[in-house]
Amino acid sequence: MGNYKHLGAYGLILKKDKIVLINKVSGPYDGKLDLPGGTIEWGEKPEETLIRELEEEVGIKITDYELFDGNSVSFDWNYNGKIIPVHHLGYFYKINKYKNKIKSNILITDINDDSLGAKFYDIKKLKKSDLSEIAILEIEKLGYHFDWHNI
Repeated sequence: MGNYKHLGAYGLILKKDKIVLINKVSGPYDGKLDLPGGTIEWGEKPEETLIRELEEEVGIKITDYELFDGNSVSFDWNYNGKIIPVHHLGYFYKINKYKNKIKSNILITDINDDSLGAKFYDIKKLKKSDLSEIAILEIEKLGYHFDWHNI
C-alpha cells in the first residue's frame, strides 16, 4: 500500500456545545471518534453521499443541510508497523434538520463497515488524542479551541 487518498462527505450535527461523532472501527481513524459520513462512490454527488452515509452510520434521514466547508488534512498512518501517507479530503455539511433518533449502537455489515454507532459529545470535554484529524479540523473551524488540558 503506497499513499492513501480519501474523498468523502461528512455531517456536522450540533446541539449547543455538543456534536455527533461516530466510534470508528477501521481505516486510518480506527479507535477514534470521527465525523459521520464517508466515501463518495462512483457517480455520486457529495450531497447523495451525505444522505446515504448518515442513514447508514447514524440511522437518521437528513431533511435540511448546508455546505459548511471543503477542506483536507494530511498525516501519517501507522498501518501494521508501516507508515502510510494519508491525504483526506472532504465536503462538510451542517445538518439543520433530520428524522429518526441517532443510533448509539450499529452493527458492522457490508453496508456499514466502519461505525459502531453515534452519539452527542460535549465538545469542550473532547481530547484531541481521541479525535480523527478531520474532526479536529472542523471542530476548530466551528470556533472551538483545544487547550493544553485536552490534548
